Amino acid sequence: MRVLQFYRTYLPETHGGVEEAIHQICLATGKLGVEQRVLTLANVPEVETLDLPEGKVIRVPVQIEPASCSMGAGAFRAYREHAAWADLIHIHYPWPFADLVHLLSGCNKPVVVTYHSDIIRQTALEKLYAPLRWLFFRKVSRFVATSPKYVETSQLLRKLHKPVDVIPLGLAPESYERPSQGALETVEREHGDGFFLFIGVLRYYKGLRYLVEAAARTGLKVVIAGHGPEEAALKRQAREQGADSVHFAGFVSNDVKQALMARAKAIVFPSCERSEAFGVTLLEGQMHGLPLITCDIGTGTSYVNQHGQTGLVVPPCDVSALAEAMRQINEAPELARKMGAAGRARFTNEFSGELVGKRYLRVYRQLLGKAVPEE
Repeated sequence: MRVLQFYRTYLPETHGGVEEAIHQICLATGKLGVEQRVLTLANVPEVETLDLPEGKVIRVPVQIEPASCSMGAGAFRAYREHAAWADLIHIHYPWPFADLVHLLSGCNKPVVVTYHSDIIRQTALEKLYAPLRWLFFRKVSRFVATSPKYVETSQLLRKLHKPVDVIPLGLAPESYERPSQGALETVEREHGDGFFLFIGVLRYYKGLRYLVEAAARTGLKVVIAGHGPEEAALKRQAREQGADSVHFAGFVSNDVKQALMARAKAIVFPSCERSEAFGVTLLEGQMHGLPLITCDIGTGTSYVNQHGQTGLVVPPCDVSALAEAMRQINEAPELARKMGAAGRARFTNEFSGELVGKRYLRVYRQLLGKAVPEE
């Protein structure tokens, strides 16, 4: 079975939740006999192909990115070529340019769409885009959401009038290497241990301004790892509010990321807008047996993190509630340990790469009219 994954960005140029989701889907289904290719746009001078463990990655030059919608004329030709190779196409939404590319390709292969998120911020542009989207959606064979909460709360998914499968994101622990001794020593030297950890792109919807203020109120140690458009404002806020316990680690390698997880007390993920649809970092935290602190924004974050069991869920944009959750984790180490252990068990039972691979293989086989083994 041959599958073409299509999304606007991918590893190794960019590192985000959707990129990691595609990476893990390819790894997991690859173990089950699926040959995967990933077609993406990148800052490259000409079309190039990378041979990575998850499959071939075809990178087409990006030319413009209006409203974060990557576009490149070379994608039309590349898509037709690799769609012809594939048995089915797996497109990751939202990316309006993908809709256009598929509609103009003449491709009649089955199409799976993993619906990662609603379009939240570009509301005016979304109204202009809506007719194109509905033309594309008519061509889609199967929709997949990443959590039941997102199906319940997305107005657009409710308008589809067709079933939506739910396949959570997942991770294969064996795809993560243990941190090196050098990385562990670097983390201990620069940040110590027992800190509250955030890892991700520093964007507006991550709610990090509330985390900085909560740290200023409590004095608890926080490490924020990642770069992004909010970085300068967050550093300025930390200085102005005297949040000396907040350490900005910048973009970190996978090795250092694993070392940070190994030395952290808990994962704190204060995302406050629906743009945060799931949170792969939460799965990484559970994989490491860490308790989680998240906000209830009606998306997958409250599906991954179950309040009182795997961590604490607080209202969004509520500094007092966030600070109190941090104090509770800090002052009750046995409770934190139990929550971390429950999170690790939930990860194994719900979010392992093996389960994700089996679930997507089932969808692929159904669309191709192949027999589906009973679970």
